[in-house]
Amino acid sequence: MSADMLHIDVGAYALGLLEEPDRRAFEAHLAMCRPCHEELGELRGIARTLDGIGPIAEPPDAPPVPPEPAVVTDLMRHRNRRERRHRTARALAAAAAGVVLLGGALGTGYTLGADREEQAAAPAQPDTGTEALLRDGRTVSAADAGTGVSGTVAMDGKRWGSRVGLRLSKVRGPLQCELVAVDARGTAHTVAGWSVPPKGYGFADSAQPHLTVQGATALTPEEITRFEVRTIGAGRTLLTVPA
Repeated sequence: MSADMLHIDVGAYALGLLEEPDRRAFEAHLAMCRPCHEELGELRGIARTLDGIGPIAEPPDAPPVPPEPAVVTDLMRHRNRRERRHRTARALAAAAAGVVLLGGALGTGYTLGADREEQAAAPAQPDTGTEALLRDGRTVSAADAGTGVSGTVAMDGKRWGSRVGLRLSKVRGPLQCELVAVDARGTAHTVAGWSVPPKGYGFADSAQPHLTVQGATALTPEEITRFEVRTIGAGRTLLTVPA
């Protein structure tokens, strides 16, 4: 606090209106400022005089008595200084909040930008689903006139054997079925198994037009002679698809 600001606190100090921090600052200033010390002596005399006078009854319609101009001026200066101090504190708080918000926005923007760059740089993952296998793999199809079942089988050779996909239609349930791959010796190797709901697949009242499943076998595509769709338990063949 500057000495000029402390000079205007004389009246407020004499009347006991200063807050504790301002009071201590003014008392330290008072010890080194003779003009303030002399002015305080005069104001204290006025304060003691006012303190010894009791309230005076005034007529209800009497206009208010204006205070001494010097006291009003002193108090107004003190109030203005305190308001300026509060405005400065609020401005600093707002500026600090703005810095925090700006920093958060910059951090978020950087993160979002980095995420977009990572997404753009990430290579597209290959579609390894059953539909992709049926679209891109080596496919064979067949239909059985006796059962009415039709289907398509797709193969994708691997070092460990074959990945196999099946699209099956026109089969009623309830059934439990399996797809087997048959080798040249007639041995059946199970590829996948599933359940068929009562309304089946591929009919007007069916929930789905066809069933798609995916499985695998240790046989390579060259070792497979045919695929069969069989019922589990009864062992009835619903569809045979030559490989």
